[in-house]
Amino acid sequence: MKVCACFNLRRASRAVTRLFDEVLGRGGLRSTQFVALAAIRASGIPSLPKLSRALGVDRSTLTRSLQPMIKLGLVEIDVRPPAKTAVARLTPKGEGVLTRCVPLWQEAQERFEAKVGAAQWHALLGGIAEVSTSAVDA
Repeated sequence: MKVCACFNLRRASRAVTRLFDEVLGRGGLRSTQFVALAAIRASGIPSLPKLSRALGVDRSTLTRSLQPMIKLGLVEIDVRPPAKTAVARLTPKGEGVLTRCVPLWQEAQERFEAKVGAAQWHALLGGIAEVSTSAVDA
């Protein structure tokens, strides 16, 4: 019998998510929120389709994920003419929370790499990129 790729990748993802959620929770964010805020900051003021692609989620999932951050005052969604494209931007509060959580993310990343090993992590990262591309093409 073959080993299930989906189950094993999701199990690994949940374990890593738990670690990052535990550490980032001290700053008031979940790992998914941290990643979304960081992606918005990195992109400037991204359109929602661009942000969706950057995060690897569909548009409806992105909208649901952003709602709690909008309610907390961390993110605002604006519609920009002339194309009336919805864009996301960090509020000053969102900038502050993200800035406060960067050292916590670094702590979680360092704990992860210390446990897994930096060399193994970098090898795994290359494998993850290959899996991501291959799964889309499958």
